[in-house]
Amino acid sequence: MGFASIIIGLVLAIALLSLIAKVEAKSLRTGIVLAALLVVLVGIVLSSVRYVSSTEVGIVKKNAFGGKLTGGRIIATDGEMGIQADVLSPGWQTGYWPVVFDVVNVPLVEVPAGQVGLVEARDGAPLDPGQLYAPEVDTAEFKKMVEDASYFLANGGRKGPQSNVLTPGKYRINTELFKVEMVPATEVPNATVAVLKANFGNQSSMEREVAPGVTVSFAGPGEKGVRLDVLKPSAYPINTKAFEVTEIKTSVITLQFTAAQSARNIDGAFEEREIEVRTSDGFTFPVDVRVEYQINENDAPIVVARLKDDDSPELRRKMQSSVRAIFRNNAENVKALDYVNQRSQQERQSKQMLQEAMAEYGITIVAVRIGDVGNEETLGELLQTQRDREIAVQEQITFQEQQRAAEQKKALTRTQQEAEEEKRLATAQYEVQIAEEDKQRAIIAAEAEAEAIQIRAQAQADAYQLIASQIGAGNAALIEVLKIVGEQAIEITPRVMVTGGGNGNGDSAGNAETTALIGTMLDTMISRDTPPARRQAESD
Repeated sequence: MGFASIIIGLVLAIALLSLIAKVEAKSLRTGIVLAALLVVLVGIVLSSVRYVSSTEVGIVKKNAFGGKLTGGRIIATDGEMGIQADVLSPGWQTGYWPVVFDVVNVPLVEVPAGQVGLVEARDGAPLDPGQLYAPEVDTAEFKKMVEDASYFLANGGRKGPQSNVLTPGKYRINTELFKVEMVPATEVPNATVAVLKANFGNQSSMEREVAPGVTVSFAGPGEKGVRLDVLKPSAYPINTKAFEVTEIKTSVITLQFTAAQSARNIDGAFEEREIEVRTSDGFTFPVDVRVEYQINENDAPIVVARLKDDDSPELRRKMQSSVRAIFRNNAENVKALDYVNQRSQQERQSKQMLQEAMAEYGITIVAVRIGDVGNEETLGELLQTQRDREIAVQEQITFQEQQRAAEQKKALTRTQQEAEEEKRLATAQYEVQIAEEDKQRAIIAAEAEAEAIQIRAQAQADAYQLIASQIGAGNAALIEVLKIVGEQAIEITPRVMVTGGGNGNGDSAGNAETTALIGTMLDTMISRDTPPARRQAESD
């Protein structure tokens, strides 16, 4: 409200006093005077009232009734005249009289998302000699110091640029003490890490051995120099003025040394062309080489400390000089044909040597690959000799393979013949065994048949003897003959006449008849067994 309330009070008091001439009663006149004085007093009191909204900060300047600031200070912390450290919080505030105090409302300091606030203090303790930024403090401590100017000045806050930053949010800051600049947050992309180099603090005291006999200095907390901690892909609130942020790619990078490669180095000093080597037998020829290398996360600080970044001319110089020297030195120890034929060995040997050479710079060699070796101009005759030799070797190998194939075929044929002979021998042995078995069966069958015949003959003889004893030997023989006649369908009309004398009991007559009948039977049986042509001839 300020002077406006005083003016309004005076105007109202004058208006009240103007009524005194119109009032006759002394008591009323006294009341009007008292009312005018009260209005003036109320106006004066109201002039000390200040209002601060929730989106503002009240900054107070004291113009009177205080000591002067000394020592180059511009912010008062103990009632001195000048800008007061303490700011007014939101709401109604009293006691800030016009003329004595000036109160200015300013908006809150807001740090948008994706940005950070760089803070510079206009008052505070001086920076240490040689320092450009105030030392780092804890994030919570820094927020408290920035929002409480009295606390900042009473607890060693330094004048000048602060190394800490404000992260996204709203802050009640005394803008007469702190100047805030908005800058984008640090974005570390994928396949990349960021290395910080502090531009403030004491000299680095930490050393690390990066290769045998090679040490590099790194900065610890509060120290100046390259820090070992790396930032992985993300967004970070970094003071890019207090820190140098160097992005290092962690993907595999290919460096080519080929005839087709003509891109100049960054500083334009030389081109990445193929490597000329000279072998122990005096051949000089170009070699195309591709080197794949990578910077691991933990080695990124070494690269920054020794080479500044991953695309510096110094890195290219170191890589090129090492690659060329290694390939040339290796070639001096072998002959040209051996170099051509031992490409993989040269790759392995060169990779190991190059890894040892680049380890002190934080470079990891992933692979070394040899492309074209020589050409017709440099190795044409030698390569033709090699091709002729290779063809001869291949022909010899082919002949040896054919010879081995013939030997194998011969051995196979012999094996097959032996197998066939063994098969036939086995078959013959089986047949002999079978014949022996058949023989044994035939013998057993013959013996059984002979025994059966003998048994039958004996039985028949016994029967004949029994019949003969009953009916006589001749009659018994006649019965057997008649059985045969019936079974063989023999004509019994006798063709042979047999005569003989009798013995008086009829046996001689029977014998004669039997004899005649037997003769007829034999004649018939012979006729049946004789072929027709023979029988015809005999009848003629």
